[in-house]
Amino acid sequence: MGGEKGGFGGGFGKGKDGKGKGKGGKKGKGKNKKGGENSWVPLTKLGRLVMDRKITSIEDIYLHSLCVKEPQIIDIFFPKDKDGGRGLPAIGSGILKDDVMKIMPVQKQTSAGQRNRFKAFVCIGDGSGHIGLGVKSSKEVAHAITGGLMAAKINLIPIRRGYWGSRLGLPHTVPMKVNGKCGSVSVRLIPAPRGTGVVGSPTTKKLMAFAGIADVFSSSRGHTKTRGNSMKATFAALGMTYKYLTPDLWKQTTLPSAPYQEFSDYLMMAKTKKVMDKEDM
Repeated sequence: MGGEKGGFGGGFGKGKDGKGKGKGGKKGKGKNKKGGENSWVPLTKLGRLVMDRKITSIEDIYLHSLCVKEPQIIDIFFPKDKDGGRGLPAIGSGILKDDVMKIMPVQKQTSAGQRNRFKAFVCIGDGSGHIGLGVKSSKEVAHAITGGLMAAKINLIPIRRGYWGSRLGLPHTVPMKVNGKCGSVSVRLIPAPRGTGVVGSPTTKKLMAFAGIADVFSSSRGHTKTRGNSMKATFAALGMTYKYLTPDLWKQTTLPSAPYQEFSDYLMMAKTKKVMDKEDM
């Protein structure tokens, strides 16, 4: 005990050679683990079907209204971008891109004082009728952006596009007048002639670029300076485009069997194999 503080050989938590019991070294978690941090092990039935290429199109997920709970599912369906995926997509490109729309500090009053965190709004889209909006709060800005990106991928929805007037060329505007609301902000999107462009705020223009809409009139009410609510209201309005049954969708269509029903034997087999592997261990 001579000279040592407390008689514990230099304090608590130190192992042999004073290296401690942290995550460093060969036995640490994370990147040194087999497969690395980029390897994905699906935890849901949908993830297993997508990873094994039983479902090859994201439209099959939307057709049967399947719930996406893993952001890696979305990454499989879209080609990777050479520029890292940041920025606005070109209309019709089909490459998924993301952008941080807003970062704002938020506070919570506690008995010990105030707790400060950062709230990030992240938008993603491919410029071809798919858009997602995610919101995440965290103590660190980087963690908030990463969480917002994951939430945006999970919230990715299809957008129906249409024409103003004659049906020449590719769809360029919203198919009908749609409305969206969040808080006090109400947004109305109105079809516009080809060549009009997006008549609206810079935030609305960004969201239309992600969705792949080239021409639209917009009208907004409420406290639109609250940009988070403005984005949510515009996102809600875009989501309404597939909720109207127009005459061209009146014809009866036969719905194929759901993937969970079609591949039920495969899912059961994979589950049984997993249980057997655990018993062997």
